[in-house]
Amino acid sequence: MSELPIDALPSAAPGLAVSKRWFWIGVAALLLLTVAGLVVAWQAQQRVGGLQQELVRRQQESQSKASEALMMAKQAQDGMREAAAKVALLEARLAEVAIQRSQLEDLIQSLSRSRDENLLVDIDSGIRVAMQQTAITGSAEPLVAVLRQSDERLARYNQPRLEGVRRAIARDLDRVKSVGVADLPSLSIKLDEAVRLVDELPLLSVAEPRKAPAPAAAPKPAQRSAPVDVSPTGWLKLWNDMWATVSERVWSEVKSLVRVTRIDHPEAMLLAPEQAFFVRENLKLRLLNARLALLSRQFDTAQGDLQLAQSTFERYFDRSSRRLTLAAELVKQVSAQARQLAIPRPDDTLAALAAASAGR
Repeated sequence: MSELPIDALPSAAPGLAVSKRWFWIGVAALLLLTVAGLVVAWQAQQRVGGLQQELVRRQQESQSKASEALMMAKQAQDGMREAAAKVALLEARLAEVAIQRSQLEDLIQSLSRSRDENLLVDIDSGIRVAMQQTAITGSAEPLVAVLRQSDERLARYNQPRLEGVRRAIARDLDRVKSVGVADLPSLSIKLDEAVRLVDELPLLSVAEPRKAPAPAAAPKPAQRSAPVDVSPTGWLKLWNDMWATVSERVWSEVKSLVRVTRIDHPEAMLLAPEQAFFVRENLKLRLLNARLALLSRQFDTAQGDLQLAQSTFERYFDRSSRRLTLAAELVKQVSAQARQLAIPRPDDTLAALAAASAGR
């Protein structure tokens, strides 16, 4: 190691002093910076703590406000429900008031009408109700009764300006009376009688014994016995009478053994005895269905059932029987009378009532 010269020591000392001074200045600056950083960090920590407390406080306030808002919303909803119920009650009462008002207006109008208008309105409403009853029942009696009653009321009222209404009622009454309506009770009785005769009708497949002719009445004995003619002519006449009697008896027996019948439908002769019961029952059902259709005013259905019943009569039963003729005639009469007839509307009367109400 080389030693410095003694002359160089005084010149190195000032440089070393300057370096130490700057070192301590840096250390002091670093300490100041450190203290300032600690102060800033402490202040930041204090601010963060304050912010956290503020956030917690605000969160608690928001929760309390939210619960209060929820409670208020529930109260508002309950209030709205009560208000809606009150509004509905008020609307119902308002509707009742409106109805009462309309009724009161109608009453005032009816009171303000004149006597003629009230009479015309009553007659018009009565005729319209009678038209509905006629359409439902199919009978012209309700309409005829109302027209007669209306004519009688107008006759008692004796108002000259309503004579046109009376003439219109008379025309409509004549037109309604001219329509022949089916008498349903009598038709039902005829069908019941035909149903009763079904069990007595003879079938083509079942031969019935013919009734023996009634024996001739025996001659009354004379007061005195006539003398017997013993001449050859008398014996010949007696023999001829006896022969005619015997031949007539033999011929009647032959006719009872052999019967000639015209069969238009061969399947009627192939009808089994156990099927005859079902044929009669089906025929009864057809007639009863026709009766029910007549009472229900379904005339098309009744006509179809009656035609099937007539075809059954002609197909399976003996047309030479008097009972069959009677049953077929009853069914034919019902079929001829069971017709749907259109009852005329009293348009003239309604037009005359409208004209009279309008004051024309």
